[in-house]
Amino acid sequence: MSRLPKYIEADDVKRVLKMTDLIPIIEKAMGNFSKGEDGGVVQPARSFIPVKKHAGSFIAMCAYSEKDETLATKLLTRYQENAGTGIPTHMSAIILFEPSTGELKSIMDGDVITSMRTAAASAVATKYLAPENSKILCILGSGDQARSHYKSLHHICNFEEVRVWSPTFKNAQDFSSQLKSKVCETVEEAVRGADVIVTATFAKQPIVEWEWVKPGAHINAVGAVNKKWQELSSELMQKSVVHVDSREAAMKESGDVIISKTEIFAEIGDLVNGTKEAQKEKTTVFKSLGMAMEDAVSAKLVYDKHMENQ
Repeated sequence: MSRLPKYIEADDVKRVLKMTDLIPIIEKAMGNFSKGEDGGVVQPARSFIPVKKHAGSFIAMCAYSEKDETLATKLLTRYQENAGTGIPTHMSAIILFEPSTGELKSIMDGDVITSMRTAAASAVATKYLAPENSKILCILGSGDQARSHYKSLHHICNFEEVRVWSPTFKNAQDFSSQLKSKVCETVEEAVRGADVIVTATFAKQPIVEWEWVKPGAHINAVGAVNKKWQELSSELMQKSVVHVDSREAAMKESGDVIISKTEIFAEIGDLVNGTKEAQKEKTTVFKSLGMAMEDAVSAKLVYDKHMENQ
């Protein structure tokens, strides 16, 4: 008879999951993914089910890593119209299996993992692509991803100044009151002169223009997770050296890539593996869509840490 799976709530995930542990695990996972068959990663395209009546969507993301000995799927809902209602716009759970037997090991909150693993992936990209001695960080957005990126990127760079902008000015003020930063009234004010830029918004049309971006700056673009949406102008995408987590996913799902018809230079895993060389002297973009592989290795880390404390 199978054992009952361990249920791990959000507070327990927060307690055991630390960026210092997560960033190197995500770096390794991105490298394995970009090795193809040699990396031992199986990650089919994510499945989308539109819930048109309620303006929502249901998404399933599955992955197996032979090298990491992890097998998992994340179930995710996106309901943008929940914004301002007190109900989250994104909700998720991760189901973790024992790959050697197929047993269900755990069901855990996926929201904390999603926020942290996305920011950890951006930290990996920033490690390889940010200008040397980066001092100014710009964050566009004020939600969970903005906060998680604030924390993760400080593990990579010693920023002297952080700027924040939000479509809702009060939200930027609240962010600044909790995380030391300067509130900016416009995107242009926040972006100009910044060494590292994070775009974590619900924008459907471009909000960042090429002429505002400091030459050689690095951009982590984590919003616009739809083939019809953009956060970055087409000119900015075309004139930058563009990197992605998954080339296949970006060409099917990223409006920033599809609409601009930009050329993808490399996956971040290619930089990790040394098969492509980072071009830090140029303006760079990491277009992040998130991968099931990242959820799987993060979930295994959470499970292992949680069980150590039992």
